[in-house]
Amino acid sequence: MCRGFSFTPLCTPGVDMAYIMNAMNPQQGGLSHRTHDFAHPARNVNVLGIEPGMKVADFGAGSGAYVNLIAEALAGSGTVYAVDIQKDLLRRIKNEADRYGHTNVEILWGDLEEEGGSKLGSVLDLVLISNLLFQVRDKLAILIEASRVLKPQGRVAIIDWSESFGGLGPTKEMVVTKEEAYEYARKAGLTFVKEFSAGAHHYGLIFRKTSDDARRA
Repeated sequence: MCRGFSFTPLCTPGVDMAYIMNAMNPQQGGLSHRTHDFAHPARNVNVLGIEPGMKVADFGAGSGAYVNLIAEALAGSGTVYAVDIQKDLLRRIKNEADRYGHTNVEILWGDLEEEGGSKLGSVLDLVLISNLLFQVRDKLAILIEASRVLKPQGRVAIIDWSESFGGLGPTKEMVVTKEEAYEYARKAGLTFVKEFSAGAHHYGLIFRKTSDDARRA
């Protein structure tokens, strides 16, 4: 099970996607302390500065680990858009949101590597891109789309694996370093704000949209 994309999923033998999905979704319960140590969705959401009334998108929402946590942080107002290309995952996210009573969750089917693929306008305060960059072929396209849908001064948060660890997560060749993520964001016209600890073997970066004409080749 991979996060959303339109091509043949990069679920290679070196990528334990079931492990990633479980590690990123503590709301499912039954996780060992070792698994939970890999990522901290609840703590990460607290770092993102989400406030009631905001509009937030989770690009490549996958199992929805962050969606319901963001919905809770919005305190029943605003909207969190779960964007993915896998319709079965979107149905699961919607069912989970209904179960938790989150009426501010919207699901969107889209190919994030296509121009306008999220189907959103420039209305968002925050875009979350978690454990997605290492899986997609056109990484810059993801950041360009994130920048496109932001309001002026809106923010992008990138969370991804900092290394390949014991056969879990991406292979060494698939890891997108934080330096590489920074460069993709820069080319998409985003300005670095800060780095944060996102969990063991992960990094977290926050960027801000500057202007539509700030994109550099």
